[in-house]
Amino acid sequence: MKRKDFLSSVIPLAASFSAVAGGKVIAEPEKPCIIPPYLKKGDTVGICCPAGYITAEDIQPALLKLNEWGFNVKTGSSIGKRDFTFGGTDEERAADFQQMLEDKTVKAILCARGGYGAVRIVDQLDFKKLKHNPKWIIGFSDVTVLHSHINVNHRIASIHSKMCNSFPSDWSKAEPVQIETIESIRKCLVGEKTRLVFTPNEKNRTGLAIGELVGGNLKTLESLAGSRSDIDTKDKILFVEDTGEYLYSLDRMFWNLKRSGKLTDLKGLIIGGFKVKTDDPGEEFGKTLQDIVLEKVKEYNYPVCFDFPVGHQKNNFALKCGVVHTLGVHLNECRLSEA
Repeated sequence: MKRKDFLSSVIPLAASFSAVAGGKVIAEPEKPCIIPPYLKKGDTVGICCPAGYITAEDIQPALLKLNEWGFNVKTGSSIGKRDFTFGGTDEERAADFQQMLEDKTVKAILCARGGYGAVRIVDQLDFKKLKHNPKWIIGFSDVTVLHSHINVNHRIASIHSKMCNSFPSDWSKAEPVQIETIESIRKCLVGEKTRLVFTPNEKNRTGLAIGELVGGNLKTLESLAGSRSDIDTKDKILFVEDTGEYLYSLDRMFWNLKRSGKLTDLKGLIIGGFKVKTDDPGEEFGKTLQDIVLEKVKEYNYPVCFDFPVGHQKNNFALKCGVVHTLGVHLNECRLSEA
């Protein structure tokens, strides 16, 4: 092999490592997430369906509220379409989301609802232009697929929050917590820093953590394991939530997190809302959710926070995924603050 050919093959390999010490390769530190520009009045928010279907009528409360906040709204072609449970065929949903990604006038994309379907189109999407024109992707539940994929592969922050199907049609009848959580979406979009203070659970493990916030729906995260959308939790604060699962199934999901190393190097663990199915008579699991979690993290020292206000529930506050936060779990209060 010629010397110049040898060097050309070795230099790129060497550049992928920051150092070699004592025979141990030290990888390059992870780059911080790109923070998309915050919105100002007159900016446009796109609404589309990467997963489940929704009607044009059903997005009206969200559209009106976005207008009230001073934003213009662009409705995607997937709104009103239906292919069984999906908001159009895979091809239609992917094309609509791609158009929103590439439209330079769209500053944020609000997913209309969750359900199921994002994993069916995520590999069809081209996120290259998102790096040159970053914008906020907003949603939760099945949208966890997009949050994790974008975080791991493109290092762009996103917003985990309620979607169009959570906006009440009659605000005069809405509970204060509904109004507050939807208002938290606006705060995230315009750049207000997250400051959440809430009552501690007696099973919490106290401590202080600083790290990038990542997470989402636990079942969805489990389904991404081993794929190119698999979440990276090293040195991060992980939050999880779920609904409609049996305790034994949740135990299996947390074992998946543990056995795949996702609980090993955390800075902190946040357990959000979990609506648990009642065990069948004679098939009782015998452990609570808190038991399940604490069993998996007993060998680690980071703080653990239960009953965090995120998930398939009314008190589902907007969170900026990929942004550094401080988690303080204390005996008298719990606090999550954007760093």
